[in-house]
Amino acid sequence: MFRLAAIVLLGFISIATARAAEVKVLAALAVQDALGPLAHQFWRGHGHVVRIDYSTVGAIRKRLGDGERADVVVVTAEAADEMDRTGELVAGTKAPVAATRTGLAIRDGTAAPDISTLEKFRAALLAARSVAYTDPKTGGAFGTYFAKELDRLGILAAVNAKAVLRRGSHEIVKAVASGDAEVGVTFISTIVSTPGLRVAGPLPPPLLGVERFSAGVLRDSAARAAAVDFVQALSDATAAERWKAAGFEAPAPR
Repeated sequence: MFRLAAIVLLGFISIATARAAEVKVLAALAVQDALGPLAHQFWRGHGHVVRIDYSTVGAIRKRLGDGERADVVVVTAEAADEMDRTGELVAGTKAPVAATRTGLAIRDGTAAPDISTLEKFRAALLAARSVAYTDPKTGGAFGTYFAKELDRLGILAAVNAKAVLRRGSHEIVKAVASGDAEVGVTFISTIVSTPGLRVAGPLPPPLLGVERFSAGVLRDSAARAAAVDFVQALSDATAAERWKAAGFEAPAPR
């Protein structure tokens, strides 16, 4: 009797193991504060292991273009839309998951500059001892955009002369927190989750106010069913609370 029960139990374990999959995810650096806990939650609920590799959006696109295989991407909505148009994603799997605003990071206890208008923001950058932002050469979507805006404002050379260029939002806030940079321009979700920092304010119009992120299943996924489940889990009501706890917002209407 006991032996039979043990055999049946082992059979169930074998079936569950056989059904478990490994989901490989390529994700933007900015989403890691929420995505890691969500992946763990998904594993506990579904039994599928989620392996996440964080990188800049530009680097993710290059890696996929060079033939790297993965199951899911979590990238900027703009990049996801392009991947959907070119057939890189499984049709119907693209889903908005979260959004964050861009702002100016300063250390606790320091005076916040007035950045309520474009001219005041421009003056604050020129007055700062050093400015951290994402190095455009790393392929970061916001870094590329911000460098173009600095050029349009006529201060690219002046800011880059004292710039602390980093790879992604988490390295930017570390630079500000350590004193390597006086201010940092990055995502508010990353600023608020970093001890010792606060938000001086969101970037003024017409600078990019909100960065949206979307997930999707890659066309060549080897674990498509599990990948579809994971993308759905990233955009459900439970996930929304996790995104919010990490400083993100619900995806804004486009």
